[in-house]
Amino acid sequence: VKNFEIPAFECETGNYHTFCPISCVAWLYKKIEDSFFLVIGTKTCGYFLQNALGVMIFAEPRYAMAKLEEGDISAQLNDHEELKKICLQIKNDRNPSVIIWIGTCTTEIIKMDLEGIAPKLEKQIGIPIIVARANGLDYAFTQGEDTVLAAMAHRCPKYKNSELRQEPTNKIDNSSQIKINNSSNNNFIYERIELPKSKLVLFGSLPSSVASQLNLELKRQSILVLGWLPSQRYNELPSLGEGIYVCGVNPFLSRTATTLMRRRKCQLIGSPFPIGPDGTRAWIEKICSVFNKTPVGLNERENQIWKAVQDYTRIIKGKSIFFMGDNLLEISLARFLIRCGMVVYEIGIPYMDKRYQVAELLFLQQTCKKMNTPLPRIVEKPDNYSQVQRMHELKPHLAITGMAHANPLEARNINTKWSVEFTFAQIHGFSNVQDILELVTRPLRCRSGIMSDFQSLSKQT
Repeated sequence: VKNFEIPAFECETGNYHTFCPISCVAWLYKKIEDSFFLVIGTKTCGYFLQNALGVMIFAEPRYAMAKLEEGDISAQLNDHEELKKICLQIKNDRNPSVIIWIGTCTTEIIKMDLEGIAPKLEKQIGIPIIVARANGLDYAFTQGEDTVLAAMAHRCPKYKNSELRQEPTNKIDNSSQIKINNSSNNNFIYERIELPKSKLVLFGSLPSSVASQLNLELKRQSILVLGWLPSQRYNELPSLGEGIYVCGVNPFLSRTATTLMRRRKCQLIGSPFPIGPDGTRAWIEKICSVFNKTPVGLNERENQIWKAVQDYTRIIKGKSIFFMGDNLLEISLARFLIRCGMVVYEIGIPYMDKRYQVAELLFLQQTCKKMNTPLPRIVEKPDNYSQVQRMHELKPHLAITGMAHANPLEARNINTKWSVEFTFAQIHGFSNVQDILELVTRPLRCRSGIMSDFQSLSKQT
C-alpha cells in the first residue's frame, strides 16, 4: 500500500490550545515526597490551581502560590527579599529537602530573574532551590513536567564507575525471585538471585506502583534499573554521566532527553513508549537489545493482555477517532488504538520533537502496515476552528479533546473524552492497558447503552 512510507505532517496556526502547564505540580509534588513547589504568578494562576487540583481539607498539599502584586510587576518591590520571606516560612513550616520554583506567564513577561535570585537565596536559607519555567506562552500542558525534570537533571550527582555494584540480597524484593522448573515433579519453585545493577536510568514521573511494575518487567529480563528521574526523595536522585544509558517513559520529555545527552553526557535509548501492550513490549525489547539481553516471554505476555481486554477491543474495532491535541501523548495513544482496530482520522499534537519520537513514529507506520490501514494525518499546532470543520465532515465516533471543546462537540453529536484524563490516569505498562480502554470506550458505551455490562468487570491484567 502506497500510504505507508511517509506520514503526512502539517503545521497550522502555531497557537497552543492546551491545559496550563503549571498543573504539573499536581502529580510532581506527590511523586517527589520531600519537595515543596512554589508557583510564582498572579491571582489567575492561584484560581487555576485551586480549581484544577482541588482543595485538600484533611492534608495540606506541598505547593503554594507566591502571588505577584502591582508592586512586583512595576519593579517597586525587591523580588529577592519578598521570595526570601516566603521560602523561610516554607522552611519553618514544612522543612522540605528541595524547593522548586515554577515560573508562570507573568514572570516571563516582566523578565523576572528567577535563575539569578535562586542561587543566592539557596545559600541563605540552606535548602536547594530549583527553577523551572512552566508558562503557557512557551509550553504545552505536559511540558511543565519536562521543564522541571530538565532542571532537576543538573542536580543529579556525577556517575562514577565504582558506584555500580551488586545489589545485596536482603535489599531485593520478591520481584527478584526467578521461577525455575523442578524436573522431578514438574513443580515450579522460586529462588532468589542477585542481579547486578545495569547502567540504566529511566526518566518520567509515574506513580510508584506503575514505576514498580516497569522495574519488575525489566527484572524479568535480568535488567536492574539504576534509578529514576525524578526519584521519590530528592537525596535519592540517580547518578548521571558518561556510560549511563537513559530511557524515557513519556513522549513529552524531549527537553529532559536533550539535557541528559548534551549536559550530562548520557546515552539515550530511543524506543517507542510503554503505552499499550504493543508499546510496552517494544520498549522492553529495545532496552534488552542495548544491554545484549534476549527477551524472554514478551510475546506470550503481550498476547495474554490482548486476550484479557478483547471485550473492550470488540467495542472500538472499526470505530473512528479524532485527536484534537493537548497532552503530547497523542502519537502513542493513536498507535495503540490503531492496533486495537480503530481508524484514526487525524492526530493533532501541540508540539512534537521528531528526533525524540522517531522510534514511536516508525512504530506507528509499522502498526498501520500490520493493521492494513493508511497512516493518519499528523497536525502540529492545530487550528481548532479548522479541526471542528474537519470533524463536521468526517463525523468520527469519538474525539479526544481539551475540556474547552467537549460540550460544543457533544452538542454536535460527537462523543468526546477529555485528553487531560489520560495524563492523570495510569496508562503505562502491561498491567494498565484496561485503564486506557476503559477511558476510550466509556463514552461509546454510554451512548450505546451497554454501560451496565462492564460494571462488574475486574482487572484481568
